[in-house]
Amino acid sequence: MLHHQLLEHLPPPPATVLDVGGGAGHQSFPLAQAGYEVTLLDSSPAMLDKARQRLRRLPDEVRQRVTFVAADGEHAEEAVRGRRFSAVLCHGVLGYLDQPEPLVDQLCRCAAPGGLVSIMTGNANASAVRPALERRWDDALAAFDSRREIGVLGVPGRADTAEELGELMRSRGVEPLRWYGVWLFVDWLEFSGAQLDPGDATQVAATAAVELEASRRDPYRQLSRVFHLVGRKGMS
Repeated sequence: MLHHQLLEHLPPPPATVLDVGGGAGHQSFPLAQAGYEVTLLDSSPAMLDKARQRLRRLPDEVRQRVTFVAADGEHAEEAVRGRRFSAVLCHGVLGYLDQPEPLVDQLCRCAAPGGLVSIMTGNANASAVRPALERRWDDALAAFDSRREIGVLGVPGRADTAEELGELMRSRGVEPLRWYGVWLFVDWLEFSGAQLDPGDATQVAATAAVELEASRRDPYRQLSRVFHLVGRKGMS
């Protein structure tokens, strides 16, 4: 989902990409395979080790397009020594921080003039959906007025809205372009008793087509557990 949404905005390869909190490379490596020059920045030695192991299984020309940096996102500019990138990604990280501002500031700083900033994080406007579907009614009621919840991995997290993050971007010289929903119908399948067979290529393609369409349209995108916000830095 994210890869298809990104391709609508990314410049053509071999543009440079900084993946902040890139973990095991699930976003970085498909971009490297597509020809982009990728720097994966993460603070976890265990995740970087996992990423290196996964990278070894890819062709040599792909491996040459990937650089690893050990650092946390709130010091990204210093860690990359002031380098500016055609695109800066930060997916699934912001919700683990108490406040979004320091990291958003770093993401915007690391983007080159005209560069892209891409953030994926929890959708505060849909926080009540999952606990309600799990019949955790007290949690669902509290979620209407809370930004914090226990995520699907059992770890406490914090959610944002696309509008608020868009304003943070704008105040740092990055104009929001578009926001998308991520994971709507597939996220709910477990509650309906239906199952998606990942080995059924036809079914997976049909599911992806529906999810991509829902990610662009209201009211569907507003109900997604996660949203994806894309902005572009000014040229000055």
